[in-house]
Amino acid sequence: MAERDSTHGDQPRVDDEEFVSIARDPALARLLRKQLESLADGRAGAVLAEMAKEVLSGRIGLREAVQVGSYEQELLATAENFERKWDEMSELEKSQAEAEGVKLLRQQQEEIDQELRDRQDEASGPKRAGHSANGWSAY
Repeated sequence: MAERDSTHGDQPRVDDEEFVSIARDPALARLLRKQLESLADGRAGAVLAEMAKEVLSGRIGLREAVQVGSYEQELLATAENFERKWDEMSELEKSQAEAEGVKLLRQQQEEIDQELRDRQDEASGPKRAGHSANGWSAY
């Protein structure tokens, strides 16, 4: 679902739901969206920034975007670079990176859970004071 985002020029932006079918997990979907936002800021170059902006705007789906020639080439080069760096890491470094990934996913799930609790609290509305025989009561 696209929504307006004032932090990005008030352009339509897709939300986490756009990525659940790919990620198959709400926390992974949120992390994927956040990674696309990082790419959109140009951290990985102009080509991936363009791809991320197109996906986040809803003009193209992620599955379709990775099949566009220039995007596909850049993603493959980035993946090869990552694989090369991963292979150069020690087992300790790999273990630390995996632990950091687990921590990031846990944080995303905690954010989602908190947002759900907040929505439930808003939906239940404010608690009204009631009247009892002894005076006002908070229930």
